[in-house]
Amino acid sequence: MAGAGDRAADGGGDGGSAGEEGSVAGEELRAQLVKRLIDAGQLRSETWRDAVTAVPRHAFLRGGFFEEVPGSAPTAWAPVGPGDPRWLERCYEDISLVTQIAGTIVPGDIRGQILRAPTSSSTMPRLVVRMLEELQVEDGRRVLEIGTGSGYSTALLCHRLGDAFVTSVEVDADVAVRARTALGSCGFAPDLVVGDGLAGHPDGAPYDRVIATCGLHTVPHELIEQTRPGGIVLVTLCGWLYSSELARLTVRGDGTASGRFLGGQISFMLARPHLPPPLGSLPDLDSGDDRPAAVGAEALHDWDTRFVAQLAAPRAQRVELTRDGRTEHLLLDVEAGAWAVLWKDGGTWRVRQGGPGRIWDRVEAHVSRWRSCGAPSLDRFRIAVGPGGTSVSWPEG
Repeated sequence: MAGAGDRAADGGGDGGSAGEEGSVAGEELRAQLVKRLIDAGQLRSETWRDAVTAVPRHAFLRGGFFEEVPGSAPTAWAPVGPGDPRWLERCYEDISLVTQIAGTIVPGDIRGQILRAPTSSSTMPRLVVRMLEELQVEDGRRVLEIGTGSGYSTALLCHRLGDAFVTSVEVDADVAVRARTALGSCGFAPDLVVGDGLAGHPDGAPYDRVIATCGLHTVPHELIEQTRPGGIVLVTLCGWLYSSELARLTVRGDGTASGRFLGGQISFMLARPHLPPPLGSLPDLDSGDDRPAAVGAEALHDWDTRFVAQLAAPRAQRVELTRDGRTEHLLLDVEAGAWAVLWKDGGTWRVRQGGPGRIWDRVEAHVSRWRSCGAPSLDRFRIAVGPGGTSVSWPEG
């Protein structure tokens, strides 16, 4: 798709307010980024190398981004705009750049710092190109992208396949407008849809490939239904304990899909409809009996163990508390009203549980069974999706 690539190079520009000097600097920085991605083993194919070389990432960050304030607790964010001498170089670092805070606030709205949570970002290029490589696209394949975001990955897809083969869905109308403008400045005009990407876009179905650039708590069956048999769905499965993994599924003719996790500790912001509910008032953590814990809370510091734990308690959230001079680790399922609190008593972990069911009993059983199988790594796990939901398993032998 050389013509699309030429449009990106001509239409995107490289300098913005920096003029011709910025144009040269942008091209050099982009070439350096391409080299870093090749050296890291993430940019493997010539077609995606050409796309990253042609598409100016900074064209999708002209509204600026937020930078974490070093040493801030809680985390504070400060805006960095095109007038800042650091802006262009930062656009080509292999990092994620926050572009929206608290659902509505963009860098141009802030003078100083803000303490709210990020809600949209431009994903680090290394992860973008890894996912595009894992998508295994070929010429003529129709792709549905869930989460347009800044539009950068959408532009790479357009360069590789052509506008007519790319549909992208963004839940936030303001984010979608900014992405459309940036894509247009680079000469791209894919089918951009404002809506709930978790429902897919049935008007354009069926698709050969579906890619979600946000974390999913479960895989919506609509995405499977809208993919051709033999097609690929690439998603990041993320629980509310915030361990997540990239999964590639192949769709079958019976409306189900299966595949495996690809490893690498992939992390994305959760899709907004899949965010956990507010914690609200905490339960009485002193009620009920306690017992020694067979698995301590320190196990949750390990990425793989935490992933296994959240399979056992998929709707539990984790909170660290300080009470009575000790650190306590609370797992709380808000909707079910179930909870477990763990603390260290000398050299022994203890747990107290309440509400319907026993969260930590389930976690201990799941983690113990996984360990008894030799604690296989997550890239050996299998994932299946059908009308009944999403299931995950690991090899027992």
